[in-house]
Amino acid sequence: MKKIEAIIRPEKITETIKGLKHIGVTGFTVSQVVGRGKQKDTEGVYRGKSYKVTLHPKVKLEIILSDYMVEPTIHTIIKTAHTGEDGDGKIFVYPILEAYNIRTGLPDIEIDDLKQGGAS
Repeated sequence: MKKIEAIIRPEKITETIKGLKHIGVTGFTVSQVVGRGKQKDTEGVYRGKSYKVTLHPKVKLEIILSDYMVEPTIHTIIKTAHTGEDGDGKIFVYPILEAYNIRTGLPDIEIDDLKQGGAS
């Protein structure tokens, strides 16, 4: 199993979720985050006063899935979240060593993992 973390633009979240559902990825966590990378600072105005925006709003998607779904998921996120401008985001992939179902307390092995020959 793997964990994919994708940091994307907030305006791309709906399109990205539709794309993920289309390939069969239905379980994920979405968080609102702020951060900075190569995206330039912008100016904001609050109550008539200008200020510099150095941390940009983003959305973080966290997805745990079977190894065989990693590549299609990455390609879908890139396709749906891409604008071609600085600040489009990043995708990180991590190995998942164990997962447990809180309700049952048992190790959580997906049916798809069993079909593929066991959890990785």
